[in-house]
Amino acid sequence: MSLEAREDIDPTETLEWLESLESVLDREGEERAQYLMSRLADRFRRDGRQVPFSVTTPHRNTIPVHREARMPGDLFMERKIRSLVRWNMAAQVIRANKKHKGLGGHLASYMSSATLYEVGFNHFFRAPQGDFKGDLIYIQGHVSPGIYARSFLEGRLTEEQMDNFRQEVDGNGLSSYPHPWLMPDYWQFPTVSMGLGPITAIYQAHVMKYLDSRGLQPMQDRKVWAFLGDGECDEPESLGALHLASREKLDNLIFVVNCNLQRLDGPVRGNSRIMDELEGVFRGAGWNVLKVVWGRFWDPLFEQDSKGVLQKLMDETVDGEYQNYKANGGAYTREHFFGKYPETAKMVENMSDEDIWKLNRGGHDPYKVYAAYQEAVSNANGKPTVILAHTVKGYGMGGGSGEADMEAHQIKSMDTEALKKFRDRFAIPVSDEQLDSGVMPYYKPSEDSPEIKYLHMRREQLGGYLPARKHDFESIEIPGLDDKTFAAQIKGSGDREVSTTMSFVRILNGLVKNKAFGKQVVPIIPDEARTFGMEGMFRQLGIYTSEGQKYEPMDSGQIMYYREDKAGQILEEGITEAGAMSAWIAAATSYSNHHMPLLPFYIYYSMFGFQRIGDLAWLAGDMQARGFLVGGTAGRTPLNGEGLQHQDGHSHIQASTIPNCRSYDPTYSYELAVIVQDGLKRMYQDRENCFYYLTVMNENYEHPEMPEGVEDDIIKGMYLLREVPGKKDKAHVQLMGSGTILREVEAAAEILKEEYGIGADIWSVPSFNELRREALEIDRQAFLKPEQEPARPHVTACLEGRKGPVIASTDYMKLYADQVRAWVPTDYHVLGTDGFGRSDTREKLRHFFEVDRHFVTVVALKALADRGELDRKVVADAIKKHGIDPNKPSPLVS
Repeated sequence: MSLEAREDIDPTETLEWLESLESVLDREGEERAQYLMSRLADRFRRDGRQVPFSVTTPHRNTIPVHREARMPGDLFMERKIRSLVRWNMAAQVIRANKKHKGLGGHLASYMSSATLYEVGFNHFFRAPQGDFKGDLIYIQGHVSPGIYARSFLEGRLTEEQMDNFRQEVDGNGLSSYPHPWLMPDYWQFPTVSMGLGPITAIYQAHVMKYLDSRGLQPMQDRKVWAFLGDGECDEPESLGALHLASREKLDNLIFVVNCNLQRLDGPVRGNSRIMDELEGVFRGAGWNVLKVVWGRFWDPLFEQDSKGVLQKLMDETVDGEYQNYKANGGAYTREHFFGKYPETAKMVENMSDEDIWKLNRGGHDPYKVYAAYQEAVSNANGKPTVILAHTVKGYGMGGGSGEADMEAHQIKSMDTEALKKFRDRFAIPVSDEQLDSGVMPYYKPSEDSPEIKYLHMRREQLGGYLPARKHDFESIEIPGLDDKTFAAQIKGSGDREVSTTMSFVRILNGLVKNKAFGKQVVPIIPDEARTFGMEGMFRQLGIYTSEGQKYEPMDSGQIMYYREDKAGQILEEGITEAGAMSAWIAAATSYSNHHMPLLPFYIYYSMFGFQRIGDLAWLAGDMQARGFLVGGTAGRTPLNGEGLQHQDGHSHIQASTIPNCRSYDPTYSYELAVIVQDGLKRMYQDRENCFYYLTVMNENYEHPEMPEGVEDDIIKGMYLLREVPGKKDKAHVQLMGSGTILREVEAAAEILKEEYGIGADIWSVPSFNELRREALEIDRQAFLKPEQEPARPHVTACLEGRKGPVIASTDYMKLYADQVRAWVPTDYHVLGTDGFGRSDTREKLRHFFEVDRHFVTVVALKALADRGELDRKVVADAIKKHGIDPNKPSPLVS
């Protein structure tokens, strides 16, 4: 039986307890009352009894009326500005769709959240000013037209730009959603891929604290605001990192959830209440929860509710019913809501149907929203805060035109009569004649009008205009390849066998010791640092945690013990690729968001990279992230014992889908050194807008010294490693490879020479992606400028004039190497690791996937036979000699 259902057997005693509690609250405050309640709970538990528990509270505002912060400013003027923003937002979307049907845009989302944003813009969102770096605002993707409309009133956007909403190709357009890549001076964060805004906002706040704790950038009471929808919270990423925010005491983080109770096509939780669900989730995760459920027009009714019947009615009403009440009007609400109990029916008997319909939800009441925001920014209890704001989707658009309608999300236009009602409701001085003309006009008061003056005044007091993005930063001087950080890798490993993973760790160790920028290097790992040989950094750099280390680690007696530190440099985020990637994104965009460039290196199992967090990687490209993603134990065959879900044969193909991601699959330590040095220089010295994906392997082998003069060709993606001469007058082949399979290619060249007298040129190809990217642009220029002598793609220039067919083999799907086929100037044969991975030795896996030295050898022989340069019997004999079963199952389908 619930507490509410139990009969009070001693009302007098109950009253005495309640009066005692009220006395403590009045005389000694909330903190003392909470202490006493916790002591009572402890005593209750001592005998093994269960304390009554609930993570939800009644369906009403968290902040009572007598505790609401008083809202400053000219509230009448702010209402006029909200109305103007709403009007121009609608005009922008409607005009765009009038011009080109199908451009789309969203009306209902901003209409429901206008008050949430406007209270923020007028009173809370602080822009960078002087030494203060400003707040960071994650704006919900679908409300972009409303943000543009405000900027239009501020004079930041022209009418021409407003009319170019979603029309960007010819320039001077406005992107459909927040896209820093397309509007680099305006949008701070991409958010319309739902769920990614919330998780990246959490890690943005995390990195802000990290910078402060390490003395790199003081936090200055800055806040991270993240606006999201209640339906968006179904995305796993939206709520997946809430525990981090509370554990790391991110009191610089504020979520605002617009609870308009509606997904894109229907109710969020028709048969229950989404606000209750979210309250439980956030409160259970340790957040402050502030509910803004009802507007101030409800306050007199709550005052009459001495027996709690109205509250009971609210608590038992589900979201689907709340949508019906708003959609069907005051008379319906009187009958079906208030009419459920005689007490509540009596409360509204003197109210008209219009009065009932005007009973507002909290998210549309600036007084209630301001009180919640003020409470959130004043938070000093070390917890993040979420504000759950009850709103109506399509608020103000009118019944049948989007307000609380199921199809509200799909509405891109409004008919003339609906526009007239909309105009009248928000008192916009636009005539019937203007609306009857068929072109909805913008309306912007003159610069010396009270509204525009007030608009500018509020933003001036808050430091300037938002959203705004800073993308310039002071370049960092990157040392050359002769620096000791890189020089040791250039010289090779001698007779020592090491992996490229260990070569990477040594480079990283050198970078963190650099006196000029070493502190700005951020090593990031999800977990398993020991897998990548990075445990030596634990003691040297420390693992960041907001509270430092409160325990003695069990390995404290070891040299490389696990050390946590409040000023730690390593971000170890646990078993969460999405979380670690979000931390990397925050660090990789620190140059913009904190005016402090960081150099992040995030290493992880390559299979758990783009495949698992591809949407975040695309977002990183949009945000103009700078840094290195490092796929460890990469390729299909080096991770021999792990099997199907660990072995990567496609990450470079996925990396190629992101336009500003440069990806490389180096084999030798000198290649890795050249690529890292070049990447650092491009991103942080030359400030090129790109980020890097590198793959490193766990296979140990000797690394030669770098051949002379190959640096530029390594970066271009292909260079001549060495020439293996065959017997005079014998055939010759061109062998290409990358990663660990390059060594199989080298072995094949020796087999061809020793057993068949065939010579080979061996080409190391660190990046087929870069070869293709360059060749595509050369082809494009040749097409656009036919009168000019076309350049030659690098892959063509390398192979042109060389003798024999070309055979390429990698540890990735055949498509990876096959993508340069159009620019290979002779017949081209590709080997790759298509199919699911599996567990076995490296040797058996490479034979199974048909990429080892024996298959390279046989394919080379077959290519020569196809050209008539070799007898086909030689190929048949080679198949038997090298143990290849012609009837073996195909790795693609087996």
